[in-house]
Amino acid sequence: MRPLSGMIMIAAVSTWTGLHATPAVGQTFNDRWSVVPKAHAEPAPEGLDQAKTEEPQAQSPNGQEPLKDRSGAQSFNRFISGKASYYSYSKGKTASGSSFDRNLLTAAHRRLPFGTRIRVTDLETNKSVVVRITDRGPWVRGRVLDLSLAAARSLGITNRGVAHVRAEVL
Repeated sequence: MRPLSGMIMIAAVSTWTGLHATPAVGQTFNDRWSVVPKAHAEPAPEGLDQAKTEEPQAQSPNGQEPLKDRSGAQSFNRFISGKASYYSYSKGKTASGSSFDRNLLTAAHRRLPFGTRIRVTDLETNKSVVVRITDRGPWVRGRVLDLSLAAARSLGITNRGVAHVRAEVL
C-alpha cells in the first residue's frame, strides 16, 4: 500500500505543477524583462479625461499649501508659521546633494525648492535670521522647519530646542 500511495502522491504533485506552471519558464531573460513593447501587449486601461477632471486642493494645516499660478507652475505661500527645531549633525549629505555644514545658515523644509532664501523670526524673542533651504524635513509631525546649528544660535533657540517661528520667503 505504501508504494502505491507514494506513486499517487508523485503523480498528483507533478500534475499540479504542470497545471500551474507559468509561461515565464520558457522565456529568456531578455524576452521577459525587455523594455521594448511586444506586439501582443495589452493596451493601457482607459483613464478619466484629464482635461475634464479637477483635483481637489488639499489644504495644509500649517499654511504652506502650494498655489497654482497662471503658468501652471507651483508657487508657495509667502509666509510659513509653526514650530522649528534644529539639527547639528557633524557630517553628512543634504537632500540637495551638498555636504551638511552646521556652521552655515541653512534649513530644511518639506517642499520649498532648494536654494530658496527665507527669513525666519522667533516669535518669542523677535530675533530673525536669513537662511537657505538645502535639505528636506523636518520629519517630526507638527514642525515646519529644521534649522542648522548656526541658524538656531542666531535665533537663540539652542537651549529650548523647539521654537514658534514665522518664516517669510524672500
